[in-house]
Amino acid sequence: MAVSIALAGKPNSGKSTFFKATTLANVEIANYPFTTIDANHGVAYIRTTCPCVGLNLKCGNCRDGVRFVPIGMIDVAGLVPEAHKGRGLGNAFLDNLRQAKAIIHVIDASGGTDIEGNPVSVGSHDPLEDIKFLEHEITMWIFGILKRNWDRLSRKIQAEGLKLEETIAGQLEGAGIRESHVRTALAKLKLPRDKPHVWTDEQITELSDMLRAESKPLIIAANKIDMAPQQNIERLVKAGAIPVSAAAEVALRLADKSGAVKYIPGDNDFIESPDLSDAQREALLKIRTLIKKNNGTGIQRCVDETVFRLLDRIIVYPVEDENRFTDKSGRILPDAFLLKRGSTPKDLAFMVHTDIGKGFLYAVDARTRMRLGDKYELKNGDIIKIVAVK
Repeated sequence: MAVSIALAGKPNSGKSTFFKATTLANVEIANYPFTTIDANHGVAYIRTTCPCVGLNLKCGNCRDGVRFVPIGMIDVAGLVPEAHKGRGLGNAFLDNLRQAKAIIHVIDASGGTDIEGNPVSVGSHDPLEDIKFLEHEITMWIFGILKRNWDRLSRKIQAEGLKLEETIAGQLEGAGIRESHVRTALAKLKLPRDKPHVWTDEQITELSDMLRAESKPLIIAANKIDMAPQQNIERLVKAGAIPVSAAAEVALRLADKSGAVKYIPGDNDFIESPDLSDAQREALLKIRTLIKKNNGTGIQRCVDETVFRLLDRIIVYPVEDENRFTDKSGRILPDAFLLKRGSTPKDLAFMVHTDIGKGFLYAVDARTRMRLGDKYELKNGDIIKIVAVK
């Protein structure tokens, strides 16, 4: 997968239900801490409008004009305070986290679990307390890696004239932090670059926090809104969280799979089958009321915003026949690639195949038939034919 995102948060916040809602994978879901011991890996999808709609074509790769593009999803072990010191399953959590490009922080909006993830009466815990502790744990994890060898490394940087960004990135490679992240973080901080050996723990912590924000951006999913007090939801939305009901999304996706309803993930309504029982209709009425009020279950919105907004990705469709918008087998718009905004046709060529990238000559905009050079900045929804030396 070009992109993998992680579901993180304290135990019992509904991460595994969220994971099932996005992947329909069979995972253990229970009302007690540490249901997830080993990370679950699956395939989730981001939603976009398929280009075939505007071309008056039927590609066979979308559903009513809605295209779903796969990404990796990781449901990691629950996190408790001081996980960076090894509490709970902290080490396993942090190790799995390094694989992710971004994080969806799932919190229990109902206030029905304490900071450790233990069940308590609904509304007795303030979910706002759960927001900051995850950021703190990741920051302190990065700090611990840096601090472990900082005295030796910082003096070596000064004595041997090593490149500061490269050295720090090398130390944090296992945490998924690249040199570009370090460069950006250092540019935003006013640290004495020529004297890293005099940096205080407070300054190294500040750098670690900036590196966390750059390398592991996160979005907050306020889960369990189906049972949360309204005041909790309002306060969490004010804090930037997205209201979510993973349980409602699982129910709708399974009902769609069985034919009981027609539901496209991300919609704020569904069509019921005429053959439902009264009990089924009653259950679906509760779900409909919930998603109408919140403009959906929030699951698809979380995934889409993570990829499109946090990671600033675009979707591009490579084809071989720019006149029919097909590959060599005649399939219409068969592939969709996720790229960083600012990517070029040559970047796309390398994603399609290394040899095509190496032999890149130029590209063609399939809609306009315009020839594009390797400096052209691709746009979201572009349909591109690549011309390369074979």
